[in-house]
Amino acid sequence: MKVSVKVPATSANLGPGFDCLGLALPIYNEITVEETVMPGSGIEINIIEEDIDYDILSVPKDKNNIVYKAIELLYNFIGQSVSDIKITVKTNIPVTRGLGSSASVIVGGLIAANELLGKPADDAVLLSIASEVEGHPDNVTPAMFGGFCLSSLEDDGSVSYSKIPWPEDWKLTVLIPDYELDTKIARSLLPETISIPDASFNIRKCAMLIDSVYRCDSEQMKKCMKDKLHQPYRNQLVKGFSELTELLENKEDILGCVISGAGPAILIVSVNDGFEKVQNDVKQIFEDLNVKCDIRTLDIENEGSKVI
Repeated sequence: MKVSVKVPATSANLGPGFDCLGLALPIYNEITVEETVMPGSGIEINIIEEDIDYDILSVPKDKNNIVYKAIELLYNFIGQSVSDIKITVKTNIPVTRGLGSSASVIVGGLIAANELLGKPADDAVLLSIASEVEGHPDNVTPAMFGGFCLSSLEDDGSVSYSKIPWPEDWKLTVLIPDYELDTKIARSLLPETISIPDASFNIRKCAMLIDSVYRCDSEQMKKCMKDKLHQPYRNQLVKGFSELTELLENKEDILGCVISGAGPAILIVSVNDGFEKVQNDVKQIFEDLNVKCDIRTLDIENEGSKVI
């Protein structure tokens, strides 16, 4: 028996919502988990490349694989040991770009394994395990449930979350450069402590951002996608981000420009044909930096993970 799950990419933080805000994008990985026929065959992990380059040699093929780790935690939760299994990942989400590729395979593996086991775990348990493996819930929550999500990892390991409807006319443009940025490196740049003024700034902006989404307030949203906790430090590793923020600062129908997750992908939120008006200027920035960049304008993915 085998189960396949289709899981969307995600973009986390949206500026001020560090480690707590995220939304799902219509780019997908497909994760299949199956019980192997031959007892004692152990673990088999396969990566199938589709439209992206993937360094297969860098992916662990043993118990250190993050999908296996997540599945093992699920089995432990129900008091069982992992049986011999085969894990197959079809990749479409660019890796180490800040688009939730690791969150997608963790979520997909958990949902597939839970189906194989007869669904002993509810969504709360799966989300808690996924957050434990990923380290934070900002990507795994929208990967599982879709849409725009606010999430909080609680002291007991549970995750509180809320899914807020995203305005239908707010478009998402993802700029995906042709170079990678390891999340660990991006996190290593962050300071161990922050000032009260910077913390207060982000609290204000994050609160107003959520209110803007809830009320579909485009004018207010333009003031909200600012950050002082992570982007000023990661900026040096994300080529073109400074130039883009300067270009788009006061452009009509551009609501914000942020680093997607830990980067180096960049997310632009716009209304109407806002991005189309500046698309050539954006392309020129990357051409001047000699960076190849895949530009995709998308609607939000509202449904999240699906068993297929």
